Amino acid sequence: MPELPEIEALAAFLRENAVGRTVIRSDVAAFSVIKTFDPPLTALNGLTVTGANRHGKFLDLEVDGLHLVTHLSRAGWLQWREKLSPVPPKPGRGPLAFRLHLAPAFDPDDDPDADDDAPDEPPAGFDLTEAGTQKRLAVYLVRDPLDVPGIARLGPDAMRIDLDAFAALLADQRAQIKGVLTTQSILAGIGNAYSDEILHAAQISPFAIAARLTESQVSTLYTAMRTTLADAVSRSVGQRAATLKSEKRSGLAVHARTGLPCPVCGDTVREVSFADKSLQYCPTCQTGGKNLADRRLSRLVK
Repeated sequence: MPELPEIEALAAFLRENAVGRTVIRSDVAAFSVIKTFDPPLTALNGLTVTGANRHGKFLDLEVDGLHLVTHLSRAGWLQWREKLSPVPPKPGRGPLAFRLHLAPAFDPDDDPDADDDAPDEPPAGFDLTEAGTQKRLAVYLVRDPLDVPGIARLGPDAMRIDLDAFAALLADQRAQIKGVLTTQSILAGIGNAYSDEILHAAQISPFAIAARLTESQVSTLYTAMRTTLADAVSRSVGQRAATLKSEKRSGLAVHARTGLPCPVCGDTVREVSFADKSLQYCPTCQTGGKNLADRRLSRLVK
């Protein structure tokens, strides 16, 4: 799932490659991804892309006062295309869900010396795709980002909250710290992967109760959160959209590394599985050498 660093990088990529271009049209290949109807998507036609921003894990493309907001969810992705086919995609075919056509950055009509017989440059733009069978990718066209329910519910951003506010936030949470870090209405931007990485860097068990963390642990966790995310952003920004996934994987210490050695202590990275996801941790670094109960196995072994 794309999280804060990847969405920040995608926003930076779009600011560099899409801002200043005119929207030609949009194509919808999976109608379920479109979550709004007013204004209609045709309202984008002829408008100019003016910016790109991030709200938690939501990507916001600003288009002359309108906001094309995307939540990539677990299996969604943005794929930039320098040349888009003019043929509209057929609905229900493959992972493509949505396509935005943008005029070339350079318009030959603006150059009096341009060769009139030169072939027209094909439009650029991007595809929004989603793999798998659980279709959760969402696209909204709104006048204000707060019109998107998920954005309106967001807690403070993980990269913008200060230590005092972070400590006060945790003090009110009687839940496990893993869940607190990944609940977007509490703290925005962190998902399953980076919460594993942050907790590993802070040497805190994912099952620790947030409100019971000591002042020292809270400070260490805050520093780990800011450092882990900042490092990931610095690695990601400047990457092309196509390379962001591999860049994310290359920087992970424990997430998705079950059975491999911890890069800090050499112990084996362990996993706890839930219904539709899992977490990874290092027993030596985080739990005093104890293995956490695997919820999936504990239901089978009596």
